[in-house]
Amino acid sequence: MNRMFEPFFTTKEPGKGTGLGLSTALAIVKSHGGFIDVYSEVGKGTAFNIYLPATDATEPQKVKEQEETPKGQGELILVVDDETTVSRVTCSVLETHGYKVITAFDGANAIPLYQQHKEQVKAVIMDMMLPVMDGQKCIRAIREINPEVKVIAVSGLVEKNRLTEGAAHAQAFLPKPYTSNTLLKTIYEVLHEK
Repeated sequence: MNRMFEPFFTTKEPGKGTGLGLSTALAIVKSHGGFIDVYSEVGKGTAFNIYLPATDATEPQKVKEQEETPKGQGELILVVDDETTVSRVTCSVLETHGYKVITAFDGANAIPLYQQHKEQVKAVIMDMMLPVMDGQKCIRAIREINPEVKVIAVSGLVEKNRLTEGAAHAQAFLPKPYTSNTLLKTIYEVLHEK
């Protein structure tokens, strides 16, 4: 239980998860000034309580004026991520903002999917920690099909110097967890770079 929040720690068998779920949850909670309390009893289960600071503001807080969120024009994006929740949320955000999306849950499935849609796919969002074939190998294989393909590497490894060669050759890098706005800005910039 002492290691459960460490990135890449998992009790699942190889290929069944990246071990980033709890570390990502903790990072999000801490970024809001909160903490997570864990209670576990063998044979009975585990409870996670999330505590966030309350506000005692009597007036509604003014919403910061946000920059206009970039929208797509029907561009097809290939999303490759083995974390179902991350993949679903990413697809939902992209589709809501004018993009079309196809998905793969590991590198081995991403390559034939890209090959099949190579003329339409405008960018690939690639998780670097994938089962069967990792992101680095998958990027290399996709670049053999199309050396000009635009790739956004995604990883729970926040330190850029720890990224693999594959992520270093991507047009952009998104650390997990990322916000919808960061995702949309990044995809827009990558698609419109000259």
